[in-house]
Amino acid sequence: MTRGDTLRVATRAREQLVDVTGQIRHAVETSGVRDGVCHVYSPHTTCGVTVQEGWDPAVAEDAVASLAGLVPRDAPYAHAEGNSDAHVKTMLVGTGVTLPVAEGRLRLGRWQAVFLCEFDGPRQRELWVTVMGDGAES
Repeated sequence: MTRGDTLRVATRAREQLVDVTGQIRHAVETSGVRDGVCHVYSPHTTCGVTVQEGWDPAVAEDAVASLAGLVPRDAPYAHAEGNSDAHVKTMLVGTGVTLPVAEGRLRLGRWQAVFLCEFDGPRQRELWVTVMGDGAES
């Protein structure tokens, strides 16, 4: 059994991590999949996805600040659109994560959350969520 959803997420800043765990949980719980995996994918070249601590918002702030230090916005890039740093940050973070599903629920560690990683906002973004596995009727 496979079920796909498209989540729409509005970002409010040029660089931010947006906790989308609740929307991902909902997609899993309404998918009909009992045991399997959930793949979350960003179809954008300047926006990624990661799993990180979701309890303390300072972790997300530190991640954004650290990436800004590693990949400065004003470095001498060849790409002329002014968002080369966003492309590089997305390469570092990645565009997708695969997560376990057990007993019809998303399985994350105690402090973990799923984040959309915006590096060229604010924008309206999409995440493609695919839940695959055995259904309740199996």
